[in-house]
Amino acid sequence: MMGSGKTTVGKILAQVLSYSFFDSDALIEKTMDGTSVAEIFTLYGESFFRDKETEVLRKLSLIDRHVISTGGGAVTRPINWKYMQKGITLWLDVPLEALARRIAAVGTDSRPLLHHESGDAYTKAFKRLSALFEERGESYAQAKARVSLEKIAFRLGHGDVSKLTPTVIAIEALEQIEGLLEEEGGMAIAGF
Repeated sequence: MMGSGKTTVGKILAQVLSYSFFDSDALIEKTMDGTSVAEIFTLYGESFFRDKETEVLRKLSLIDRHVISTGGGAVTRPINWKYMQKGITLWLDVPLEALARRIAAVGTDSRPLLHHESGDAYTKAFKRLSALFEERGESYAQAKARVSLEKIAFRLGHGDVSKLTPTVIAIEALEQIEGLLEEEGGMAIAGF
């Protein structure tokens, strides 16, 4: 979901693994001569953006040893899953209330899917995130690994997921990835 920390955690994972890092939204903006995602939605519509997203994921699926932060809606197209399943897919599962607080704190201007809701920033974000999760939840659950911030917070004795650092979240992600590789008979991740 938007605001879950995909880019921040993805950069940490890439650094630890000595992989390249790609943000699919940033790559789309680059192909559009710097036009922001919000502007692409306004000028060309969501379908156009999703077509660009699919093309970026197709190209990235052809290379190895990288971490990709996708847009939260990438899961809405089955073809994107085909490309993403060439690696280990990871769902950063953040409670909607926490996501809404994060997004409200920085503003909703850069979030094109939030522009049609009414109310204050938190209410707008929470309403739309709830609707998006209703649409996408089953797709997110298809990820090979799920990093539940609620579970991490509980295990560490935190009452609020906002107290978790991106590094703590990345460590949990790495542990899950290592578990998947061991289950599949692959090599374990060393060095963390």
